[in-house]
Amino acid sequence: FCMDKRDRVIDYVSHKYGKDAVSQIATFGTMAARAVVRDVARALGKPYLLGDRISKMIPFEPGMTLEKAINNQPIFKKMIQDEGEVSEIIDLAFKLEGIARNVGKHAGGIVIAPGSIDDFCPIYFDPQSESMMTQFDKDDVEVIGLVKFDFLGLRTLTVIDRAVKTINEYLFNKNEEKLNLESLSLDDPKVFELLASGRTTAVFQLESTGMRELIRRLKPTKFEEIVALLALFRPGPLESGMHEEFVNRKHGKSKVTFPHKLLAPVLSETYGVILYQEQVMQAAQVLAGYSLGQADILRRAMGKKKVEEMEQQRQIFVDGCANKEIKKAKAEQIFDLIE
Repeated sequence: FCMDKRDRVIDYVSHKYGKDAVSQIATFGTMAARAVVRDVARALGKPYLLGDRISKMIPFEPGMTLEKAINNQPIFKKMIQDEGEVSEIIDLAFKLEGIARNVGKHAGGIVIAPGSIDDFCPIYFDPQSESMMTQFDKDDVEVIGLVKFDFLGLRTLTVIDRAVKTINEYLFNKNEEKLNLESLSLDDPKVFELLASGRTTAVFQLESTGMRELIRRLKPTKFEEIVALLALFRPGPLESGMHEEFVNRKHGKSKVTFPHKLLAPVLSETYGVILYQEQVMQAAQVLAGYSLGQADILRRAMGKKKVEEMEQQRQIFVDGCANKEIKKAKAEQIFDLIE
């Protein structure tokens, strides 16, 4: 939603479903490995440089823990063994790592409960936003059965809105017909020529150097390929080389093939490449007989990347494929692709 009008959307929902049934969602910052070392050193009155030296021994990576850092860094392990002050800090840091450090507000998450929200979870009043917030985070509110809606405020929409108003003021003064976003064509050749040239400064999600290079190579000619660009320019597809295959298939440098002939209608739009979660869900339905609900469970399991859940889903998928006379080896191969 437009940044200027997001609050109006929340107000509307509150009036429609009742203020006692609508709440924003809390987020909890935790004591991560590097931060907890600095905090402990400061709390113990140790020199700043000592805390800084220890924290710099911990790699700055997502999901990094003290245990991982010690196991992967022999120098760090030796420092702990050799220096008493370092050992003291690390021992206490281990006890505090991972606990909640501060509370914040989810950027877009809103819960709409079927009744008064405090019948389902604890809430509290946030003095900064002057609004009610759950004391459960986004994952926990879903575990207890509540539905989380994302009402994200997007500055780009606000910029577009203001730009259109400015343009229309100019057109009004010239007695010309005003610009209407709803009537703009999504297949204007000039727009795609501009995109293919890489001149995308200030175009939302299309302006980074890497994205510009991908746009120049892909040369999108329809709206659906702009959607594909956004899906391709992510760590997973980039690391796997999926973007290269997509570009080559579009321009006829590689043959368009499908993992199974039954998937041709599902993957024709993306040149045989499994690009979207919706395609994974459709593949599970077409090949393995999943219901829409079961396919959504598969999608969620993929997102969580939990080994046990994915192994369960693999077995369900392979068994379902067997009912369509798809051999186990082929079913395993397709599951590896969608995983």
